[in-house]
Amino acid sequence: MNMLALRCGGDLIVIDAGMMFPGGELLGVDIVVPDVGYLVEHREEVRGLVLTHCHEDHIGAVPYVLSQIDIPIYAPRLARALVERRLEEHELNEEPVFHEMGSGDTVELGCFQVEFIQVTHSTADSFALAVQTPLGAVIHTGDFKIDPTPVDNRLFDLHRFADYGQRGVLLLLSDSTNIEVDGYTPSEKTVRPQLEDLLQRSSGTVFISCFSSSTHRVQQILDLSLQCGRKASLVGRSMQTSSELAHDLGLLRIPDGLLLRPGDIQRLPRSQRTVIIAGSQGEPLSSLSRASVGKHRYARIEEGDQVVLSARMIPGNEKAIFRMIDHIYRREAEVFYGAMNPPLHVSGHAARQELLLMLNLTRPKYFVPVHGEYRQLSRHIRMAETLRGSGIEDSFLLQSGDVLEIDEEGARRRESVAVGRVCIDSGTGDEIVEEMVIRDRRHLSEFGVVIPIVALNRHTGEIESGPEIVTRGFVIREDDPSLLESAREVVANTLAAATYEEKTDGRVMEEKVRADLRRHLSRETSSRPLVLPVILET
Repeated sequence: MNMLALRCGGDLIVIDAGMMFPGGELLGVDIVVPDVGYLVEHREEVRGLVLTHCHEDHIGAVPYVLSQIDIPIYAPRLARALVERRLEEHELNEEPVFHEMGSGDTVELGCFQVEFIQVTHSTADSFALAVQTPLGAVIHTGDFKIDPTPVDNRLFDLHRFADYGQRGVLLLLSDSTNIEVDGYTPSEKTVRPQLEDLLQRSSGTVFISCFSSSTHRVQQILDLSLQCGRKASLVGRSMQTSSELAHDLGLLRIPDGLLLRPGDIQRLPRSQRTVIIAGSQGEPLSSLSRASVGKHRYARIEEGDQVVLSARMIPGNEKAIFRMIDHIYRREAEVFYGAMNPPLHVSGHAARQELLLMLNLTRPKYFVPVHGEYRQLSRHIRMAETLRGSGIEDSFLLQSGDVLEIDEEGARRRESVAVGRVCIDSGTGDEIVEEMVIRDRRHLSEFGVVIPIVALNRHTGEIESGPEIVTRGFVIREDDPSLLESAREVVANTLAAATYEEKTDGRVMEEKVRADLRRHLSRETSSRPLVLPVILET
């Protein structure tokens, strides 16, 4: 959830507003976004939200930010288009104000002057930011790698970074994602030979799955399909949306006659089809997952077809991806994935030597690594420490909520501010899922639920029927049927010991039954199921 605030005097700007997908422990949660309570508290100071590029972990939370605070947005073309498309699904009180930014563009935001600097990444229209402050320049790299041969010929602006380095950089905030990878990240064009070979020699349909925002990868697949005499089709809502917007903005070239609608691709001989399909991470409802089990309306994987996963496996998705690959092999198709030479996928993030080059180009006074796990931030700090003699005075490893203060006397940590996460359930209309609800869901998944049901006469408090015990997800040994009987006895004894006033107050009886039965089950089974008494008044 990339999101950073810069504050100077009475002015505050926000850089990126990302979301993340939940792990398995967040049951029923669709997405996670940052808690922006700090920004709401300082809403009068916020001058704008600045976006570096279009990836979900940098723009996904924008609708939720705008629902709480009305601020102008300064964004590259593709990021703006994707945010606007996403905002169509949200009802905001105010129409957001967008300002489209490109390479070399600058904007004054209070005491800040922000310049957009061209960088190369796995998607088009990616930028670093140079923020001029009263104390000096702050460089925020965004996500980047230094690609000497970019597909769109928009070169990484090394000269601009060097120019800032010569004039003096106060603070560098640098991408740390690939600090553990030695050398340089290969150019995006290094995937071309392997893709070209597959498209040329395959006698079947070639399905290629990549991230929908990987416009450079999609461009190469389209170009190679044309070269190899194939027609192409885009399958999957996210793939179609991203490619359509990129094409409208001139960031994706689609030759006339090359692209077919998904419903028309089956009319061609299999050797003339390329299907660019969403779902490289094995998401259960994605187009490729459905195609792998023969459930997609248009994408039909048949014997002799080739399926290419041209994307890295995001940690945590391995089981789902390999399960999908197994399904594809059952359809007697061939799957290409993982490490190959030449590669089918290259990263969009800078490796160690590129990160070192960024430090040497900018020569900052202070350094803060961003965009990575704790181990990656720590290793980036250690790299910067080796350059202490070349201008870097100090480095800081900051985590969510940490505050770094810089003034004429130097840089130091200050007291952290309150931050957190907000869990969203899209199935209920983007409702916020409270932590208590998540705890209950987790508790249910681990221990199950026990529901004691009893009917009481509302006038006399006497038992009319029951108690009955209903269980779901609570394991009861078949050779020990006495547990349910003892549970009934506990409920009956609780009712018998209650006073008339307690019996005629359903809420009080629910709490007494819950406490006694939970204590009994914990003692007898060492388990802690959720106990939900139902008291019926007749």
